[in-house]
Amino acid sequence: MLKSIFVALFCFINIVAQSQVVALRCEHLERPIGIDNPSPRLSWKLSDARNGARQLAYAIQVSTDSLAVAANNGNVWSSGRIESDDVLIAYNGKKLSAFTRYYWRVTVWNELGKEATSDISHFETAFIHGATWKGTWISDSKGEDEAAAPYFRKTFNVNKKIKTARAYIAVGGLYELYVNGKKVGDELLTPAYTRFDRRTLYLTHDVTNILQQDRNAIGVLLGNGWYNHQPLAVWDFHRAPWRARPTFCLDLRIEYDDGSVETITSGTDWKTSNGGLTFNAIYVGEHYDATQEQPGWNTVSFDDSQWKNASPRQAPSQEIVAQVMHGIKAVEEIKPKTLKKINDTTYLYDLGKNIAGVTSIKLRASSGTVVRLKHGERLNSEGRVDMSNIDIFHKSNNRHTPFQTDIYTARGSGEETFKARFNYKGFQFIEVTSSKPISLTIDDVTGFFMHSAVPVIGKISTSNELINKLWAATNNSYRSNLYGYPTDCPQREKNGWTGDAHIAIETGLFNFDGITVYEKWLADHRDEQQPNGVLPAIIPTGGWGYTWANGPDWTSTIAMIPWNVYRFTGDAKILLDNYENIKRYVDHIDELYPTGLTTWGLGDWVPVHSKAPLELTSSIYYYVDVDILAKAAALFNKQEDQKHYSALSTKIKNAINLKYLNTATGMYGAGLQTELSAPLCWNIVPESLRAKVAANLASRVATDHYHFDVGILGARAILNALSENGYPDVAYKLASQNTYPSFGWWIVNGATTLYENWKIDSKNDISLNHIMFGDIGGWLYRALGGMQPTHEEPGFKKIILTPFFPDELTSFESEHESPYGKIISRWKRTKTSVTWDVTIPANTTAAVTIPSTYKMDRQPGTFTLTSGKHTFLLRKK
Repeated sequence: MLKSIFVALFCFINIVAQSQVVALRCEHLERPIGIDNPSPRLSWKLSDARNGARQLAYAIQVSTDSLAVAANNGNVWSSGRIESDDVLIAYNGKKLSAFTRYYWRVTVWNELGKEATSDISHFETAFIHGATWKGTWISDSKGEDEAAAPYFRKTFNVNKKIKTARAYIAVGGLYELYVNGKKVGDELLTPAYTRFDRRTLYLTHDVTNILQQDRNAIGVLLGNGWYNHQPLAVWDFHRAPWRARPTFCLDLRIEYDDGSVETITSGTDWKTSNGGLTFNAIYVGEHYDATQEQPGWNTVSFDDSQWKNASPRQAPSQEIVAQVMHGIKAVEEIKPKTLKKINDTTYLYDLGKNIAGVTSIKLRASSGTVVRLKHGERLNSEGRVDMSNIDIFHKSNNRHTPFQTDIYTARGSGEETFKARFNYKGFQFIEVTSSKPISLTIDDVTGFFMHSAVPVIGKISTSNELINKLWAATNNSYRSNLYGYPTDCPQREKNGWTGDAHIAIETGLFNFDGITVYEKWLADHRDEQQPNGVLPAIIPTGGWGYTWANGPDWTSTIAMIPWNVYRFTGDAKILLDNYENIKRYVDHIDELYPTGLTTWGLGDWVPVHSKAPLELTSSIYYYVDVDILAKAAALFNKQEDQKHYSALSTKIKNAINLKYLNTATGMYGAGLQTELSAPLCWNIVPESLRAKVAANLASRVATDHYHFDVGILGARAILNALSENGYPDVAYKLASQNTYPSFGWWIVNGATTLYENWKIDSKNDISLNHIMFGDIGGWLYRALGGMQPTHEEPGFKKIILTPFFPDELTSFESEHESPYGKIISRWKRTKTSVTWDVTIPANTTAAVTIPSTYKMDRQPGTFTLTSGKHTFLLRKK
């Protein structure tokens, strides 16, 4: 009897211990400060490894007092027990106050009725519910063509004990903030690039522990960034309507222990001057003259009597909003693999991989020695940095500053260091040249891989090293092109090309927690959209791209990005925020092209040989956008819209099939790879003809010797069309090729990132770090791991698992940290069987379909899994 009681008690304790509430997030960030959403989103995960574990109910407490929350007293919001398995909700309590920290926690009840409570988390508000800035927008008195960066400073006294101190800073341009000589924060290139005349971002910094009793000094250094583009550019950024000398507004809000509040503000009493940073441009580089620097300029003891007073400026826009997203950081420090000394004034460093970011150099040189750091992706026949593949647009406009080159003039006093502040490059090689002989070692130059520091949430590992390198290269290109918005390449353009971004969206969402960046970028879309619904090809833009390169095959981002973020995260806010914009965009295309077929777009960009008709590919993307809009209308219970856009999508599909589909042969157009794969991938093909069209596609790929003959739209479609329609073996053979034209061709030729062109010796369109072929990373999860979300139960609430086990692989592992927890699909194979391990997170289920070439002893080919860990032995039929 005693033994039975002990066992029962042990089981009860084990059940309670296994249910945990973890990963509390506010606005998809951990403990954010400076949010301005009046109804912030709160989320959590139920961590429970038991089979079938799920959440039945939850309760949330929110308070300005952490002790109150600990005592289950949510005096700001106490939701009470809510019968729901939701793990993402919007705050629904009392009106939040500005500049306030709120503590919160979650209690959940599992399927056994057992209760689990999270640790206490918190978030802080900033300018919310009409709170206004006290500071004045200021700059120096110079114009937009002034090359030297402006420095600003102010001193003030603190005579009371500080409780908290927050610096709120909004900027037109880029900034570095200093308090008492210390740089505040580790984010770079802040704030993120926006349409500055329509929306300006501010950041919040905790400076409590940097302030000191008595005298303090604040310093602000401003960079041009995209706000004051230098020099000329083919995309007209130099003509941007917002272009002006960089400017900022700052409120340093200090709350004292006695409850009083003091705000130190920007104003014309601030002092300004120039310093060592004599030139900075987001494209070309930075020039720093250490002989002109003013040491200690941001400290209390500095003598600023020769500095001038700051000048007032108009705010760049009327909408000043919080930057609530994962910021840009130097995520990886990379030591060079090799150093080649060419002569006493020339050194060549090789990082061993292509990155986006900056370099630092330490050196000893006589005063006035000029050192140039030239960054490039490849070498010429003489072993020197060759930028002919990336400097074409710079050369065509302006040569007064060298492209991707930093210029440092030495101070001449001991060891000196330099690293660019307001610029980044795309590069693998750094060529250092000096006006006088200097001595450098391999340790004197370091590369810093920079990008939006989105958390890694995905993992792929296979028995094929080429596939592993391809997955890594795809992720390197994705991260190299995430700088507060998704870009095409980090060197030649740095533009937010829309087509590149929607092609790589699933790769991004499988591998990284990027929702905050995408939400920011879709706000850029809303800023840029014209009243008639037209979007530019690059976003943000200074005006270029509204009349060329846009169209549904590119600007489908307005629908496809929100839709995919919803599918992957279960958060409908981004879809709802952009719903009317999608409608306006779709309605305009409908007005221009009433037949349902559109010729507006770029088409299948950078094809190998053949190019599908523009009308076919653009009309397909038009259909996709309308189909998304109809589904969104159903989600938001907009019945009339659902009816209208469902009918429109059917009309477009029928128009495409009427013109391009031969129903007798199952052939689209001339039967090119893109012509067959795009209709399959995007559900244009009538169900009765899918098998015939898929067979034609597989046959075409075989005719093309299992190599690609597509551009970027076809590359997005073809692997998925094959995998999802009975030919995953053909897809894998195509994906794993290592001869031209293929992804593997890049890898065997040394690529560590994805290229812009199938031809590695192309005369143009040959950036070596591009993301426009980037869907391959998402395909590895979808096809080999079989992992997909659904829009019916988004956020991987219901997981689709349809794995494929290629004969050429002996093992494969995929992991994805979903909003509910980690999903794992891992398998090993022998000649006759496969052992498949699956982990399904608590509070979810999975719909499993086993390949028809395998059988299982105790399971049918299709079945449902509850949460937990499962192992299956599959045998070949």
